[in-house]
Amino acid sequence: MKLVIAIVQDKDSDQLSNQFIEHDVRATKLASSGSFLRSGNSTFLIGIDDQRVDEVLEIIKHVSKKRRKFITPPVGVDTHVEGVRNNYPRQVSIGGATVFVLDVAQFEQY
Repeated sequence: MKLVIAIVQDKDSDQLSNQFIEHDVRATKLASSGSFLRSGNSTFLIGIDDQRVDEVLEIIKHVSKKRRKFITPPVGVDTHVEGVRNNYPRQVSIGGATVFVLDVAQFEQY
């Protein structure tokens, strides 16, 4: 048994939930936020048999899309530092998924 922890962008979370239901994958969805852009994320906790881990990873990979986004500096932040100019707005890559797969020592369901 494995515990898959998948952190995805909120834009992908509903479609991912639907795919899990369609493929009979039980998942618990938690609201979370990223520290980089402080944007909304969803964290999925999935307990799954070892032989289905690759299937779950493929579903996550298929649904979770990387995107490009323009960011601006936070209010009150000086964008000029000792002769070095930080270019804003700046384009960054966001989205996709961060996934952890952990061994489960014991699993109980009541």
